[in-house]
Amino acid sequence: MSRGPRHRFVCRLAWTGQGATTGYRDYGRDLRVDFDGKPSLEASAAPAFRGEGSRHNPEDLMVAALSACHCLSYLAQCARAGVEVVAYEDEATGELALVDGGLQFVDVQLRPRVTLGVGADAARAERLHARAHEACFIARSVNFPVRHEATVTPASGAAGT
Repeated sequence: MSRGPRHRFVCRLAWTGQGATTGYRDYGRDLRVDFDGKPSLEASAAPAFRGEGSRHNPEDLMVAALSACHCLSYLAQCARAGVEVVAYEDEATGELALVDGGLQFVDVQLRPRVTLGVGADAARAERLHARAHEACFIARSVNFPVRHEATVTPASGAAGT
């Protein structure tokens, strides 16, 4: 166990679905997650598990957490290395599969698309994705592969474009 700083994150969850758990089809899967000083998050199960499709589900949030953590780790790595990033987008996908009788994530694929500032070193920017992956504490906390397939684009007008 680490001896370094510790950070605590707290939420309160309330089941807001209608019905009672008298049968698997008999109750709503809606949830509300509250965070001090932040908007509440209305969530549900994924539609495949009888949830409300218009609400975020735990699977969405897992993929989003990995995508956001990689982005923030990457931006920090670039800032420290003097690589100017002017835009960052990602299209992340996660896959659940049956493992040992239960569903679990078996893979998440991140596809960040990065646009660099004029004169930024594209090769260095590409290499920093590996360092960002190592630094991402959400990716470091899961037991399945989190892969990234980055596209780094120099700004228009940069040398070589």
